Amino acid sequence: MHSIKLGIIAISFLVGFFPVQNDWELQKFEQGIAVYTRVAENSKYKELKSVAQYKASLSAMVALINDRPSYTKWVYRCGESEILKRISDTELMHHQTVVAPWPADNRDFVVNVKLTQDLKTKVITINSTCKPDYIPHKKNHVRITEFRAKWILTPLPGGYVNVEYQLLVNPGGNVPAWLVNMAVIDGPFETGVNMREWIKKDVYQKAKLSYIVD
Repeated sequence: MHSIKLGIIAISFLVGFFPVQNDWELQKFEQGIAVYTRVAENSKYKELKSVAQYKASLSAMVALINDRPSYTKWVYRCGESEILKRISDTELMHHQTVVAPWPADNRDFVVNVKLTQDLKTKVITINSTCKPDYIPHKKNHVRITEFRAKWILTPLPGGYVNVEYQLLVNPGGNVPAWLVNMAVIDGPFETGVNMREWIKKDVYQKAKLSYIVD
């Protein structure tokens, strides 16, 4: 019954918020998780977007997304993840490595992460901007120099949050664009499935963040 209800919520949300004329193309919709791609402007790599609904408060979702060290356990192909500097409650510097499939070299990136909330709608936006020269390059890793990501958290009726994630990345190195574009579906889908389990943990469900209006 729970899965049926979640599916109905997901379908109704997708129909209402993503009209046919939108330039995003649906590539996969399973377990209540939709993954889209589109041709990105001024890039040979496709931009991706995932959309799913989770039973959680806004504070819970932010607590999980801000728990950067936990990424090694639930984010697709995450090797290492650390907060380099916590600038404020709503801004930090983040470093992460990506375990690439053989024979490609592993990647890493550094981003500046900023959170904002619209106090009227309560919608939260978390933007990540690439800062490739913030720390020295990591040995045996290709430093990603083009990376743009965004989380959009929208509260829904019944204690759900719609979670939208957008990503455009140039992995650098000698990996062909066509190969990267073929693989962009797996990452956001597997991460979304894992997130659904992790958000159930008490440490997140019971989170109350003073800088978030639930």
